Amino acid sequence: MKIKLDPVTRLEGHMKIEVEVDDRREVISAKSTGNMFRGFETLLKGRDPRDAVHLTQRICGLCPVSHGIASVKALENSRNFKPEAQARLLRNLIQGGNFVADHILHFYHLTLLDYVQGPDRSPWKTSYNTDMRFSDAASKKLFDNYIKALEIRRKAHEMVALFAGKIPHVMSIMPGGVTKAPTTAEISDYKKLLAEVKQFVEGQYEEDVQKIASVYQDYFRIGEGYRNFISFGVFELEGAPEAKLLYRSGRYTNGEYMSVEPRRITEDIKYAWYTGKERAELRDDNTQPNLNKTGAYSWIKAPRYLETPHEAGPLARAWVNGDYRKGVSVMDRHVARMLETKKIANALSLWVNALSVNGQEYQSVLHTGYSQGQGVGVTEAPRGALVHYVQYQNQKIQNYQVVTPTCWNVSPKDNLDQSGPLEKALIGVKVQDVNNPIELMRIIHSYDPCTACAVHIMTPEGKIENQFVVSTPGF
Repeated sequence: MKIKLDPVTRLEGHMKIEVEVDDRREVISAKSTGNMFRGFETLLKGRDPRDAVHLTQRICGLCPVSHGIASVKALENSRNFKPEAQARLLRNLIQGGNFVADHILHFYHLTLLDYVQGPDRSPWKTSYNTDMRFSDAASKKLFDNYIKALEIRRKAHEMVALFAGKIPHVMSIMPGGVTKAPTTAEISDYKKLLAEVKQFVEGQYEEDVQKIASVYQDYFRIGEGYRNFISFGVFELEGAPEAKLLYRSGRYTNGEYMSVEPRRITEDIKYAWYTGKERAELRDDNTQPNLNKTGAYSWIKAPRYLETPHEAGPLARAWVNGDYRKGVSVMDRHVARMLETKKIANALSLWVNALSVNGQEYQSVLHTGYSQGQGVGVTEAPRGALVHYVQYQNQKIQNYQVVTPTCWNVSPKDNLDQSGPLEKALIGVKVQDVNNPIELMRIIHSYDPCTACAVHIMTPEGKIENQFVVSTPGF
């Protein structure tokens, strides 16, 4: 029997999951489909390299800051430039605020309703009531924090906007540093907002994750996947940027901790709707769409590190950095994300106190001179490892490639027919009710997929191509 979730809701973008279950209702195969084509690599060709900083932020409205920073770092890498300490602090405060806002969004507004019955009215009313273990009173208390989290997330966004101009799609991060000089009043406002956000994170958010984890303890044994993790590192601290990071880069592969080199990343397209090299390196232009490709089932490519699938995200960062290594499961991902939110919120307090109104946050040395070069920019988005590659000549982009966290996590099978991490995590789970497969949704949401990448594929006649029409009731 096949179960199709199409579209998967409460995530960013258009995604389909199809699994096959045996007579025991156990998943024996899984396919993860990204139903949107990301054309940003093509759109950037011929543009000024600096345009990429703003255009690539439009890949995602949830984590635009990380795209902006990865793009800036790629350009700075192409010119062998390192920003000043003040610029690194401001970038951390902007990116860190976005992390906190996004993690709160994920738990309360994208995931909580997998475990708690919401109000019996739109938009929270659902057609399923499967495996809901909280009483009405406990559910109401948790849902009250769902409402409170909307306010807290807005305040986290206000923190970001103080130094970034606006959010989403920030304006002040550019090659050379940050173009917005902080004022005494803005620093004070950031501290006030952060105090409220921290109080919520260390109070309600931590308590609510612990409540869910204690009631759904069986989900510490569900959704394990490969147990391979990758992180590029994020949040540059004092000294040389490569010397110390709040989250260092690294990987955990087949039980061993090792380093990460971006040049060893490849993208397989055997099962993706693209034409080109079946295994491409970062420098390869491999984004020619082919909607009618035989055997393909996703617009997402299959990133691999030395041909090995890896999970990215908060659990990966925690595992690589030794912050959390209790397990690899649905619930471990939620716990690791909450602990990361606390860690970043505490770091924001230190960084904002270190700001100076007289610091050097921007150097104009990179304002011109993009005659020829190539660079790689790596960072972490809330959902995991992110890399941008740029190659330009005569102040025009010749090739631009982006590997997003969701590509790592939600990829289709690769050239070796290895399933993507999410596909692997789904295999083996037992579905109690095939008409309401809540177990599948909980595994999917634990990865926090974000497949909103660009535009729908359209025919020359202007009709939207939609191959997938099967929906599962209740989702």
